[in-house]
Amino acid sequence: MAHWLDTVFYGFDYAILEAIHSFALSTNGFFTPLVRAITVLADDGIGMILLGLILSLFRRTRKIGFCVLGGIMVGALITNVAVKNLVARPRPFADQTRVFYEWWQAIGAHPESIHSFPSGHTTATMAAMTGIFLTTKKRYSWPALLFAPVMGFTRMYLVVHYPTDIIGGLLSGGIGALCAYLILRAVWRYIEAHPDRKLFSLILTFDLAAFLSKHLRRGKKADGEQ
Repeated sequence: MAHWLDTVFYGFDYAILEAIHSFALSTNGFFTPLVRAITVLADDGIGMILLGLILSLFRRTRKIGFCVLGGIMVGALITNVAVKNLVARPRPFADQTRVFYEWWQAIGAHPESIHSFPSGHTTATMAAMTGIFLTTKKRYSWPALLFAPVMGFTRMYLVVHYPTDIIGGLLSGGIGALCAYLILRAVWRYIEAHPDRKLFSLILTFDLAAFLSKHLRRGKKADGEQ
């Protein structure tokens, strides 16, 4: 599979990576610090997971947070557990005889793990952003989807992924988020149908902002009584 990707899509991958690398050289690496900062947001999916956890702490955004976390989880199963190991595609810079290795070194030789297809960073970002899109008003949330291609661009800029890896990541993340959304809808209906259960009641009603506000008022009242 890896050989097939490298052979069939070589021209496509080469043309896009060359254009991006030419852009990096023409700007004298001006955007490199920004690119590195963006790519860190999805290292091991941590930034996207934190986003999902934060959204899950507030009642109004809990469904969004759950969908983000669920999408990342399903996307990770597709990408890291199944497809990456099945395809086992080496990184663009893995072969030191190819021009991609020179480009990778020129941009800073950003270290990465062995397998390339699909992009885990792009998968996690696409899963998170699609989760937000599916669980909020489309009129306002569609710009979130733009962040996934931006993340993919940073991975190509650093020459740690081929364009086809990014496309694979977008597909994996989108599928992961859609699966999580469909599961969440069914589970959420069940939770809403049984609000008398303690765990379900907590899921439906707990809000971190209200919790902190309540305890702050109690603290101020206790200080005033002393």
